[in-house]
Amino acid sequence: MSLASAPLNTNVEVPKQKPDSPWRIAYRRFTRNRLALIGLFVLIMMFLICFIGPLFSPYNLYDYNLADKNQSPNARYWLGTDKFGRDILLRMMLAGRISLLVGVVATTIAVVIGATLGALSGFYKKSVDTITMRITDIIMALPTLPILIILGAVLSDLKVDPSHRIYFLMLIIGLLQWPYLSRLIRGQILTLREQEFMQATEALGLSDHRKIFRHLLPNTIPIIIVWATLSVAGAIITESALSFLGLGVVQPTPSWGNMISAANSLIDFRKRPWIWIPPGICILITVVAINLIGDALRDALDPKMKK
Repeated sequence: MSLASAPLNTNVEVPKQKPDSPWRIAYRRFTRNRLALIGLFVLIMMFLICFIGPLFSPYNLYDYNLADKNQSPNARYWLGTDKFGRDILLRMMLAGRISLLVGVVATTIAVVIGATLGALSGFYKKSVDTITMRITDIIMALPTLPILIILGAVLSDLKVDPSHRIYFLMLIIGLLQWPYLSRLIRGQILTLREQEFMQATEALGLSDHRKIFRHLLPNTIPIIIVWATLSVAGAIITESALSFLGLGVVQPTPSWGNMISAANSLIDFRKRPWIWIPPGICILITVVAINLIGDALRDALDPKMKK
């Protein structure tokens, strides 16, 4: 039998390719952004240096060596010393722990409160929505920095222990940030609750708790991730500003803000730049890296962006 007359096999199965999930598509978009990858690398290195670096330092936070005060960077003190003879490199790494921790914890508090109240407001509407949004309007109308300055002054008058002030600072910043996320989540929930999958949950008789926390809130995760990423940078700047004014984290606990404020004289500012430039550079690098990551996440998770 010739090849021309041989029957063709039409039953060959072509392997089906699974469609990419939205998270995999977002991951590919993110990894194509070189600036975002640089920012992620810088942020990871900053965390490693701040949280692991002090373990290898031969100095202690409470070492006061007046004989070595105000030394410029040298082989023994890589970033020099301050007016008390303390190693600035060690203090800068420990200060990074405080500043990064304030940013992460304050943002976590804001996400938990804002996402929950925003979801409840958008789902129940009516009186719940009215009360929640009016509280949100009141908090958003308050001038954030003056309120933080007043609360910092109150903590100083109450003589709160310096090691405990950081926890109050995290809580205060988080409580002032959540209304912005709450409004975003509420608007998204109002749109999602009219979708077909929510009509299916009505037909299945699911409880309100399951509708909100199993079906509605998971669909707002991209918004939460982007907002939280950018909010961490804002919280770090807020903490640094308060500490610079002497109303945030206070001595002897170091933070990038109060390290900069240590250069409180013209002589320190002009003759001893190693006191304030390193923590200033750390704030700049960290905030820029976080913003690069946040912008890339926003582009990657937005379904309206072109591939």
